[in-house]
Amino acid sequence: MSLPKHHLELLSPARDTTIAKEAILHGADAVYIGGPGFGARHNASNSVADIAELVQFAHLFHARVFVTLNTILHEDELEPARQMIWQLYEAGIDALIVQDMGVMEMDLPPIEIHASTQCDIRTLEKARFLDKAGFSQLVLARELNLEEISNICKNVDSAVEFFIHGALCVAFSGQCNISHAQNGRSANRGDCSQACRLPYTLKDDQGRVVAFDKHLLSMKDNNQTDNMIHLVDAGVRSFKIEGRYKDMSYVKNITAHYRRELDAILEQRPHLARAASGRTEHFFTPDTDKTFHRGSTDYFVTDRKVDIGAFDSPTFTGLSVGYVEKVGKRDLIAVTDTPLSNGDGLNVLIKREVVGFRSNICELKSEFEEDGEKRYRYRVEPNEMPEAMQRVRPQQPLNRNLDHNWQQALQKTSAERRVAVSWQVALQGDQLHLSVSSEEGVVASVSLAGPFAAAKDAEQSREQLADTLSKLGTTMYYSTAVQIDWEAVPFIPGSQLKALRREAIDALTQARVAVHPRGGRKPVSVPAPVYPESHLTFLANVYNDKARTFYKRYGVQLIDAAYEAHEEAGEVPVMITKHCLRFSFNLCPKQAKGVTGVRTKVSDMQLIHQDEVLTLKFDCKPCEMHIIGKMKGHILHQPQPGSAASNAGAVGYITPEDLLKTIKR
Repeated sequence: MSLPKHHLELLSPARDTTIAKEAILHGADAVYIGGPGFGARHNASNSVADIAELVQFAHLFHARVFVTLNTILHEDELEPARQMIWQLYEAGIDALIVQDMGVMEMDLPPIEIHASTQCDIRTLEKARFLDKAGFSQLVLARELNLEEISNICKNVDSAVEFFIHGALCVAFSGQCNISHAQNGRSANRGDCSQACRLPYTLKDDQGRVVAFDKHLLSMKDNNQTDNMIHLVDAGVRSFKIEGRYKDMSYVKNITAHYRRELDAILEQRPHLARAASGRTEHFFTPDTDKTFHRGSTDYFVTDRKVDIGAFDSPTFTGLSVGYVEKVGKRDLIAVTDTPLSNGDGLNVLIKREVVGFRSNICELKSEFEEDGEKRYRYRVEPNEMPEAMQRVRPQQPLNRNLDHNWQQALQKTSAERRVAVSWQVALQGDQLHLSVSSEEGVVASVSLAGPFAAAKDAEQSREQLADTLSKLGTTMYYSTAVQIDWEAVPFIPGSQLKALRREAIDALTQARVAVHPRGGRKPVSVPAPVYPESHLTFLANVYNDKARTFYKRYGVQLIDAAYEAHEEAGEVPVMITKHCLRFSFNLCPKQAKGVTGVRTKVSDMQLIHQDEVLTLKFDCKPCEMHIIGKMKGHILHQPQPGSAASNAGAVGYITPEDLLKTIKR
């Protein structure tokens, strides 16, 4: 079933099914996960059997499971992909996340289809088309602002999904080919080499250095905490956390954080409801600053800002905790504004190099006040003293990127999720009838045959009956009410009551799972939509005949092959981004509006990493930067990725199962 308009869905990532289950326990209404293949995270695949087991767990809470099939497919991959989709459907998944339009032309089961962020949905026209072409949920481009998001939400029937947290690709999703151009690893096929995180030197058209050896294409991480209620009011209904490569602690922490944010909004917006069942209790305090991030930005949601880049370092430096006072041969003295503990991860930044270490001993030497604030002086002994620490000068800022005590809390059971139930007890003749109702309104009934002996104390018997039904122990339920429609409650042995309670709960669970709403394929609108463009360039990522058939069906007349087809031999935009380096360094004509002598047409610039030289062109009307490059010759002449020829020529590839067969016993 498509997401109802009054439901708010927290959508969490999962590298594997164990993380997926923890995401659900920590408050996710849905999870997205890679299947056995064709997902846009190369090393985050899961077997159909594992996903089937996850589905059973998720549906206990009416949470949904989405599987990513969001790579572009070579002709030779279409049939294996189709077979995999059928297997996943039979495993019970709720939706498929798709980039390649060739999937829409396959013989598919009646499964709900979502448009991936790789579809690059940043215009109302494209959103409307996909809405009418059979997509139930649309993941909008991260570069949109609130007004643009609201405009799309008001004009489509599909549920709108938006990224609220995690790493940001600097390029428009699906519009980055720099990785494939340089080393043959296609981002559109889940194998990005992350060229955007490398250090670059920026030069102007005169060859003058504007920035030297900085991570100029590395963005801070997305954090929409302050914009959540505005996104809700704009019409977003699915709130997506990035991170299918992230570890368990990250997913637990960030899911818990946004669960609390959405629950607070639901209290303010009573006409809205959670998309899944259950109340989540967290046994730790979520903190977005304590798990991996490169600094935080809300990107373009509220306005274009200068400081959205993580130019100094693409790694996690954590929070500032104080400064280094003195460095010895084996230890250092640090003054902090917060307590430290053995096992903390600490670091300093030396000429943009993050020098980090794990503290073996954090010995508190003294406490004092400085500027009216409490301070702590520690002797810190690292597991191994980095050589670069000898270059640290007094007062060097000290950061903590691993809070050992907080991290330990996340290694344990850190959340519990339970579904509310209420009980009704009645006597009809010589039979006790027991009904239990879940928060979704699902009811299960069981009975116990009498006759029953009269109780010595009817009131005490009533209290014991209510107390026994309320004690749900380690089940996934908690009791909110017990209604006993029985004036003189008789004596009922505790063992019989407990067995009856167990029978009722088992029946309720089966009934709730049975009524979990299964989504279906959204029909194409009548009349059929027309695609907003008649010519598709290589940037449309059309990589197979079925995708061509799809677009031709909807009015496209000229279709160029995807970059991975190796037909673009010359210089082309290998990355298109809303991030503009002219703007970041105050060289944008729009920043100097009204100042005389400012040219409205800007000159090209160069981006240099080692021997790689890329040209930057600026399209100022839509505020876009185009990075121009050329596919390397040896890559151009390689077989197309995903083709039978490419797979046959793969060097050193062997499955773990086949590898085990080669080991001599």
